Formats: sequence, C-alpha cells, structure tokens
Amino acid sequence: MKAPAIVPDNHSGASSDNEFSVQKEDVRSAQKLFQLGKARLLNVNQWHQISGMASAVFQLTDEQGKEVNRPAKLGDHFKIDIPGPGTITGKGNDWVQIEAIEDNAEADCEIIAIRVRPVSNPQNSKEDVAHFFSEEASSTFSITRNGNIVTAAVQGRNEKPNLKAENLLDKVRNAVVGTSAIAGMNKPQWKSLVKGLLSE
Repeated sequence: MKAPAIVPDNHSGASSDNEFSVQKEDVRSAQKLFQLGKARLLNVNQWHQISGMASAVFQLTDEQGKEVNRPAKLGDHFKIDIPGPGTITGKGNDWVQIEAIEDNAEADCEIIAIRVRPVSNPQNSKEDVAHFFSEEASSTFSITRNGNIVTAAVQGRNEKPNLKAENLLDKVRNAVVGTSAIAGMNKPQWKSLVKGLLSE
C-alpha cells in the first residue's frame, strides 16, 4: 500500500497503525468504494455512529471552536468526548486541529488523508494542550485506493502522555488515559472506525 505522504516519522514516543482493506472485483468497484470511504472520512460528525456506541464522540468545529456540520477542512478542530473523565481545560473534551490534508489521484492510486495534532481549547484563553497526548503527537486518518484494493487507516506517531497541563487533575488524567492509549486501549475504537469507513 502506498502510504499517505503526510504521515510523519516517529522520532519519540509510541507509534500505532490500524488498517482495514477491502479487495474489490474490479477497479471501477474499488473507485466507488473509495469515494464512499472519502465522504465518510470527511464527515467527522458521523464517526461515532460508524464506530459504535462505546466509542468516542467526534464533533467537527471551525477554528474558533464553533460546531459545524459539513465536510472537514484545513484548520478545523475535532472536539472529542472520550468515554471516561475529560480535561478541565478542554471543558470535558480533548481537542485536535487539522494541520494537513492530502488529496491526490494518480493513474491507479487515490489518497485522501487528514492529519490532526493535539491543541489548546479554542473556546477559552487557556494555552495548554487539551488532550491526553502531547502536542508532538499526531494522528493521520486516511482512505487509499491502490488498483482494486481500498484501505482505511489510522496512524499515530510520536505518542506520549501530555504531562504539561496547567491543572494537576488534568496531568493525572492525561497520564492515565495517555498511557492506556499507548498500551492499546484505543485500538478497538480505531479498528471499528476503519472497518466502518469501508462498510457497504
């Protein structure tokens, strides 16, 4: 599989890869599935329904943190409500921002990918990162078609617990949730998402 170019190298911390592939009978069918997966990938507000009721709830917002209902674009935020306690600085949520989008089509390959990074809560003046991972971490969500094979993937890089939070309770919470995620507690979430993005 040709990986998205926007997936960064892993310099420190943990990395994770969750993928699901579907082989279609011909290229035309694969192209149709790619377009379906692309639409679902950009429709962030529906990820919870795709992943199942035990998963995190993703809400797309604009750069100011205002909830929106449209395809994701560069500069948007995800407001994420994960099962369990949230951050105080994030008002109960974890926050990431879309910092890169890759949308390419070649002769026999198509890619749509979104890379997000933990950021501060755009809804308040706090500057500390409102996420259980530090700002060095990234997650890249992608749909790729190579010939008649379509792949959905979530690739985490440089994953480390965010211990720089201003609030002590947030530090403790981030240490627990971040360490659990690195240990694989978030794998069921991502496995459900990548399968759901390509379900027919």
